[in-house]
Amino acid sequence: MQWVEVTGRTVEEAKEAALDQLGVDEHDAEFEVLEEPKSGLFGRLRTEARVRARVVPTAPRPKVERRERRKGSRERRPGSSAGGGGQPGGRGGSGGRGERSGRGERSGRGEPSGRGEQGEARSSGRKGQAVTTENAEAQVEPPSLAEEAASAKEFLEGLLSSFELTGEVGSEELDEETVEVAVTGDDLGLLIGPKGQTLTAIQDLTRTVVQRKLGARSGRLLVDVAEYRKARRAALERFATGVADKVKEAGRPTALEPMSPADRKVVHDTVNGIDGVTTTSEGEEPNRRVVIMPEGQGTA
Repeated sequence: MQWVEVTGRTVEEAKEAALDQLGVDEHDAEFEVLEEPKSGLFGRLRTEARVRARVVPTAPRPKVERRERRKGSRERRPGSSAGGGGQPGGRGGSGGRGERSGRGERSGRGEPSGRGEQGEARSSGRKGQAVTTENAEAQVEPPSLAEEAASAKEFLEGLLSSFELTGEVGSEELDEETVEVAVTGDDLGLLIGPKGQTLTAIQDLTRTVVQRKLGARSGRLLVDVAEYRKARRAALERFATGVADKVKEAGRPTALEPMSPADRKVVHDTVNGIDGVTTTSEGEEPNRRVVIMPEGQGTA
C-alpha cells in the first residue's frame, strides 16, 4: 500500500485528513508523524503538523504452515512432533490447545529440532506437529487475494445460512491489492441495516475471521450486500455534485452531515473533479463531516 502525506494544524487533524484520503477507519491505517506543529509569536501557527499514512499491511505467515493447513489433520501422523507429546495444538484439532498456541508461531523453547543449529522448528498448528526448515525466511509468503476471497465467501455463506436467508456469494478482484466479496439476492436488508451500519460491522467481522483463519491478510477486503455500496456511491456522487453546483452559485461553503471515512472519500473525489469548488473535512469521529466550498475560500 502506498503512503499519503498530509498536513494539518494539529497531528490529529492531519491524521483525520489522511483517513479521508485513504477511505478507511483509524484501526485500518498506520501513521508516521514527520513534523510536529510549531508555534510562532503570539501563539500563531508557524509550521503545520505533517503526517504520512497508509492502509496497515498485515504480517505474512509461513508458507510451510499454509501448505500443512491445507493437507488436513487426517493426513498427519500423531506424535510426530519434536517435543510436542502428540497433543493437538491448533484450533482445528479434535482436542485442546496442548502446550502451544497453534498460531504458527516459533516453538523453539525447549524443543529440539533434530538438526542442531542449522534448523528451526515451526508449529504447523495441527496435532502438535513441527516442521523444520533451514531457511525459514525464504518460506514466508502472504495469502493471495483468491485465498482471502474464498475464506470470506465461506464465512458469508455460513452467515446467510444462520439467518435463514437466500443469496449467492461471489468475488471480484478490483485491483492488485483489493478484492470485493458480494452477496446478491432478495430481502437482504437485514444484512445492510440503517445507513449501512450492519454491513460495515459484517465487513469488519469478515476481515477478522479471514485474518484468523489464514494467519494474515495481504490485501484490502471489501464486502457488499445487494449492491448497496455501489448504489450508495452513485447516490453520493449525485448528491455531492448537486451541492457543489449550489456552492458555486451561492459562493458560500456548505457542511454536509457526518459520514464514514469511505463515504467522505467518495465526496472528496467527486467534488475535487469539479472546477471552482474544493473540499475539506472538520470535526472528529464519529461526527467528522465534509465541507464543500468555493475554490480559494476557507471555511466560514
